[in-house]
Amino acid sequence: MKRLILFFMLVFPFLHTQAADMNPISAAFKAGNASSLTSSMDEEVDIAVPGSAKKCNAVEAVALLNSFFTSNKPVNFAIVHNADKKESGFLVGKLATAKKEFRVNITYRTENNKAIIQSIRIE
Repeated sequence: MKRLILFFMLVFPFLHTQAADMNPISAAFKAGNASSLTSSMDEEVDIAVPGSAKKCNAVEAVALLNSFFTSNKPVNFAIVHNADKKESGFLVGKLATAKKEFRVNITYRTENNKAIIQSIRIE
């Protein structure tokens, strides 16, 4: 019995990983509020929206995303798939807008249970 308890005490911390909080990202996409993602952006972000794709700093990425939201008003956003692996992860979502539905792919690194966005692709 002592060995079993010791085994779980040693193994459980390695199996338990903290997932990054996706709520701020989901809420920003639902509301069409890219400005709220400013603190979640990495120093450099790869961003691709219909008609534009580039690597830019966080401020430019937020501006490009805000421009996209201006011409494509979000109606809803749903996370379809999310996976964390150690210090990184990705998210796949569906963004419903007044015009059409888009697929959203986001890669991020995790820092203190917070997702720091490294790339956004909207197609």
